[in-house]
Amino acid sequence: MATISREEVAHLARLARLAVTDDELDTFAGQLDVILQAVAQVGEVAAVDVPPTSHSVPLTNVFRDDVVVPGLTREEALSGAPDAEENRFRVPRILDEEA
Repeated sequence: MATISREEVAHLARLARLAVTDDELDTFAGQLDVILQAVAQVGEVAAVDVPPTSHSVPLTNVFRDDVVVPGLTREEALSGAPDAEENRFRVPRILDEEA
């Protein structure tokens, strides 16, 4: 497999609007070449007789019945609030609102 050239790396850097030095071009060329080789290796493993899968083992969902349970009363919910007003949580204003 051909290695990626410095010119190709410079072109990719321009497309991505990255400022890279000459030393970085050499470094990135080597790193991108390793990545491309790894991708090519994965492509070689995929065979026509192997069906594509999203998981290595079959998945089944286990659902449970919804059970209604009592929740907090309004007083219980507001009891831990730092501030409450008119049976509601009172929070600091974060947006300027016009009247």
